[in-house]
Amino acid sequence: MYNGSAMETYRKNWWKFAFGVIFCLLFRLIPFRAPNVEPILATMMPVGRAYGMFAGFSFAVLSILLYDLLTGTLGMQTFFTAGAYGIIGLWSAHYFANHQADAWGYARFAVIGTLFFDAVTGLTVGPIFFHQSFVESFIGQIPFTALHLIGNVSFAFILSPAIYNFMIEKKKKEFVASVNILNPKII
Repeated sequence: MYNGSAMETYRKNWWKFAFGVIFCLLFRLIPFRAPNVEPILATMMPVGRAYGMFAGFSFAVLSILLYDLLTGTLGMQTFFTAGAYGIIGLWSAHYFANHQADAWGYARFAVIGTLFFDAVTGLTVGPIFFHQSFVESFIGQIPFTALHLIGNVSFAFILSPAIYNFMIEKKKKEFVASVNILNPKII
């Protein structure tokens, strides 16, 4: 028992981890997609929950780095976004070890994670690298964050529970009889 419920027994399947990274990469390559409407956070939360902190961190960083390498947009902003998502990946593993991981739990975390990500990236990259004022960055970030929240919360609510079930392979539980058939006294 852990946190009031039976602990789950499963095997980690790293091919499914790689599939998740590739899925997010291909989704981000869809042309004419709304900015920041992508399944990275919705996939990272179940990965962190199922595979742990290192996997959550690695998934986040790989998702950002591979996309920026493939599209030729690697720059200093890559390290801010990869770092911010990496922190969220670490945090998701810790969060879901102590909180309920259902559709509503994923959606709640998506709100907190999105606000953290957009604050860290949107309010630092513009002023530091593009010489925007903080006020310009803040005001410009509002519609971007609203769209990011809609996408992340929707994906978290709909996809995250299914992704978690896809990520884990449940082991057959061994049955240990409390009564021996040949010798019927209680063990």
